Amino acid sequence: MEHGPLSASAPQFYGFAQIGTDNSSGENDTDCLRNDPALDRLPLQLSVYPPALNHAILPSLAPVLTTVFAAMAGPDWRSSLPSALRFENIDKIKNALESGGSASASGEAYSFEGEVYKTSKSRDEYEEKCRALSQEISDMSPGESRLPPRPESPGQTIGPFKKCHHIGEGITSQVFRANDRALKVIVETNNIEPHDPIREAKILETLRRPCIPLLETFRDQEQRFVLVFPYMPLTLGDVLERGEELPHDLVRSLFLDIFHALEQIHEQGIIHRDIKPSAILLESAAGPALLSDFGTAWHPAMSLVTEPANNKILDVGTGPYRAPEVLFGKKSYGPPADMWGVGALLAECCRKPQPKPLFDSPPTHEDGSQLGLILSIFKTVGSPTRHTWPEAAGFKTPPFEMYRFFDHRPWTDVLPEIDPGFCDLVAALVRYDTASRATAGEASSLTLRQRI
Repeated sequence: MEHGPLSASAPQFYGFAQIGTDNSSGENDTDCLRNDPALDRLPLQLSVYPPALNHAILPSLAPVLTTVFAAMAGPDWRSSLPSALRFENIDKIKNALESGGSASASGEAYSFEGEVYKTSKSRDEYEEKCRALSQEISDMSPGESRLPPRPESPGQTIGPFKKCHHIGEGITSQVFRANDRALKVIVETNNIEPHDPIREAKILETLRRPCIPLLETFRDQEQRFVLVFPYMPLTLGDVLERGEELPHDLVRSLFLDIFHALEQIHEQGIIHRDIKPSAILLESAAGPALLSDFGTAWHPAMSLVTEPANNKILDVGTGPYRAPEVLFGKKSYGPPADMWGVGALLAECCRKPQPKPLFDSPPTHEDGSQLGLILSIFKTVGSPTRHTWPEAAGFKTPPFEMYRFFDHRPWTDVLPEIDPGFCDLVAALVRYDTASRATAGEASSLTLRQRI
């Protein structure tokens, strides 16, 4: 459904040509920077930096960055580099950038660490360059060796918030960042069920962390409804898009947060209905995680007028995280649908050597996309039977006779590379029978008890 609304998109690189030309001397900034001999030694194709650092610290960092970008990569050492070490270095760079006043430290830290990783010849060289870069940023005083700041886009004014910059959009909304706030502006005034921003706000008012906190709502000068949240720099989707193996402890920590959030909403009878990577916001690359995107959530009291408990909308969820009972038309589905989705997401995060969705899901605009997802589920874990999915016998279209039969596959065959504890947890979540599917509380307890 909607993309995670409260986070910036994945980090982007900016070349010298994108640096502004407005400075006190009238000299073009590009020429000013290229006059630095140290910068001239940088390979042209690697002369890319995030915009927040173009005018702030680039000249002073030139000697360090010259060293960082000088070496060509060697493949051998990377295969043995722990992912946990990479995340630790990202966090150190992020903290240094934040101390220097960077407004987008997490994204910039990912970019800098990625360049160091690609251009280092050895693990020792990689670690030393990360350390030197972090130290160089940390040692700089606020006004040291800075060019005049590039004028920023004035942005928009939305209600009491000024300098609001567009960062994303969904089916019914546009999202803006205003300093440390994220504003979800509803632009579709006619509710497209199950999207209902008023209901979303009322649901969020009943929740607490690790669900995303709703700070306030208001009507702007155009009478658009606006929800205000704390701005988060990353989503789990951003992390997965890096294509790097996730550290064991990071996965454990993030999913404990997610399970606690789901336990909280399920205790109130709320169904999230759109578990996906972009709905998991991260305060930093190391977490904590916050559950967001309640635009299509179902509430046992607030949703009854448009969606009775036994006649819920089936067009919910996103791609490979959609539960089989919803795919087969069970309109009385409940919280177990969320648990299937989080189980599929957990499996994706645990896979090695890089994250990969557990199931293949064709784009929704393609004909037969739902059938394609069903086929992928059956091929991956085996076809359901009347024994493994007894409730499905009562579905309007039971899944037993109409499809090619695939033998059951044990999870150790499906996910042979992941930690046995995580494998057991996925097995408890991704199962056809909703009555035996682990609850959020059980998943949390299992994670803690097994010390996964």
